[in-house]
Amino acid sequence: MAAKTQVDINKADAATLALALDGVGMAKAQDIVAHREKIGEFKSLEDLEQVRGIGPATIARNRDKILILPKE
Repeated sequence: MAAKTQVDINKADAATLALALDGVGMAKAQDIVAHREKIGEFKSLEDLEQVRGIGPATIARNRDKILILPKE
């Protein structure tokens, strides 16, 4: 069985997010990065819902792939 890939949404670039997350293409990934740069780090999965085009279904589909670590 293949290991699941996890991505830290507080550090990953748009290309990494687009590859790792189901239902997240380059445009949505760029929106995630832009939101993070403007507002600050994500503190919970629910914070992702503030990004245009990301809703509960996308979050649920990717719950096991998303890491939320504080910036160092």
